[in-house]
Amino acid sequence: MELHQLTIHELQELLSRKETSALEITQAIFSRIHAVDKQVRAFITLTEEEALAKAREIDNQGEYGRIAGIPLGLKDIFCTRGVKTTCASRILENFVPTYDSTAAGKLFADKGILAGKLNMDEFAMGSSTEQSAFFSTCNPWDFTRVPGGSSGGSAAAVAADEVPFALGTDTGGSIRQPASFCGVVGLKPTYGRVSRWGVIAYASSLDQVGTFAKDVRDCALVMNIISGKDPLDSTSVDLPVPDYSASLDGNVKGMKIAYPREYFQPGIDSQVQEAIKKALIKYEEMGAIVDEVSLPHSEYALPAYYLVATAEASANLARYDGVRYGLRDFEAANVIDMFSRSRAEGFGEEVKRRIMLGSYALSSGYYDAYYLKALKVRRLIADDFSKVFAKFDLIVSPTAPTVAFKIGEQIGDPLTLYMNDILTVPINMAGLPAMSIPCGFHEGMPVGMQLVGPAFGESTLFKAAFAFEQNTDFHTFRPALEVK
Repeated sequence: MELHQLTIHELQELLSRKETSALEITQAIFSRIHAVDKQVRAFITLTEEEALAKAREIDNQGEYGRIAGIPLGLKDIFCTRGVKTTCASRILENFVPTYDSTAAGKLFADKGILAGKLNMDEFAMGSSTEQSAFFSTCNPWDFTRVPGGSSGGSAAAVAADEVPFALGTDTGGSIRQPASFCGVVGLKPTYGRVSRWGVIAYASSLDQVGTFAKDVRDCALVMNIISGKDPLDSTSVDLPVPDYSASLDGNVKGMKIAYPREYFQPGIDSQVQEAIKKALIKYEEMGAIVDEVSLPHSEYALPAYYLVATAEASANLARYDGVRYGLRDFEAANVIDMFSRSRAEGFGEEVKRRIMLGSYALSSGYYDAYYLKALKVRRLIADDFSKVFAKFDLIVSPTAPTVAFKIGEQIGDPLTLYMNDILTVPINMAGLPAMSIPCGFHEGMPVGMQLVGPAFGESTLFKAAFAFEQNTDFHTFRPALEVK
């Protein structure tokens, strides 16, 4: 296999045996990017010169660790010192931070090499990466289809072998849904497990940093690095971080797995449901105990989510006023016009839509009727999960209701586009960890299986996901890209 096709742990082995170098790996990665990214369009910004210099420095030191000498990609929502961080928005098109986000900084401290910043839906608001202010990313399995969103660039880059792994963020499914669409592993940790400091906010009580990787072992390795308490983030939790790699024993005998009947309804593609049911049979063959449960308030999760998320977004995005940083309209006659015109020119249509919805939900006279009621529903959703996890170790469901859809097919219908998150948003509302892993194909496109665990139960997810990988080969398939 070529260097760009290998996983992190395979590259580690080559480096430890001195059979390759950080420079050779980095050169191979950029050769791959230059060969395929004109079709995939995953990257907004490349940092090739800096990456090659860093690789030479690591080789000169001759010390290789967990990700030392291995290139990575970052969703363009992570602040990176000296490198543009745009959030795929015109309003931040030329913003260059003076600091690294905590999650990115941990990877850099472990000598990971930044290959570049990846495309996304503007301010993480979208499910297809068509809402980027710059360009749409294509699914490597079929260039006429979306990669999912909002972390579509991250998922596509890993699926296309442009980087071995990447970080993304997940507010309502923005790691898991694109991981499903692109046939890679995507993990959203428990809220508070990974620091959000230096990550540009969409909805602060829902956003969570996570990772995309080619297999479960790589995902566990990266989580070992980025997890933990951060004094700069008051929402990060001060709990011991287990060695997630130690969970990869392939044994699920006696594990109790639930599947919620609400996640297997007529609105979910029948072939997607069939792939998940076959996966559940595989778990039974491995010795797990599988049974049906109910999550009765799941049907209310999507409307409640879009009230909570947009309300928080309207507050978080108020800072983009043309005064402190970002786009400014210098032609405005007065301050009020400058505020409004800068925001009107800088924000895309979907961002404006969500700001307006959130501002309305928080307005006087509507706060109790909408936002407060949504918070009460959020509590009921969390209680449903708690009741299930009192008896079960794991919940399994489809990640998305369909496989990746065609570019342009849903962009004119926001409500249909929002429905792509119907199976993922309940987990964010409850703050739980969840992972998407490949479990089949339909129409030649990957199908993702969602594994949901109790709070801070990432080790259970890794155990179950790794066991499935060891008994199937879905994670080994990669799109056959024609290099031009």
